[in-house]
Amino acid sequence: MTEQLDKFDREILRIVQKDCQLKAEAIADMVGLSPSAIQRRLKRMRQAGIIAAEVAVVDRKAIGKFMTFITGMEIERENYDALSRFRLWADRQAHIQQVYYVTGTFDLIAIITAEDVMQYDAIAAHIMAENPQIKRMHTNVVLKELKVGLFVPVPD
Repeated sequence: MTEQLDKFDREILRIVQKDCQLKAEAIADMVGLSPSAIQRRLKRMRQAGIIAAEVAVVDRKAIGKFMTFITGMEIERENYDALSRFRLWADRQAHIQQVYYVTGTFDLIAIITAEDVMQYDAIAAHIMAENPQIKRMHTNVVLKELKVGLFVPVPD
């Protein structure tokens, strides 16, 4: 898909990843195109799914959800239907921010946010009760966020 992106598209993607609320006029000044060209390019990239979403990033501490837990989960072997069932279930769980199917010691890694350890413990119990295919969970408590982001480097 990157072959469909020219140098202007790539620069626009770098810019909007940092601030998706910039007006087309401001982006146009930065990349050397007209505002209408910027709007057309953004529309095309949204329709193509290159820009998957434009969201507000909320500071968890500002609303009381100030703890992050990184949880490794093991699923029962030979039960790969469990992955799709868990993904669908996890999509409906607000505290589960991200889930990755990975290689290594764990099958799944989840990023979970909670107000405190007691709330996380309740979330973990809920995960285990609702997903019997998960046989074990290992939790790391984030002590300090050194870098958090979703910026995707756009190749030249």
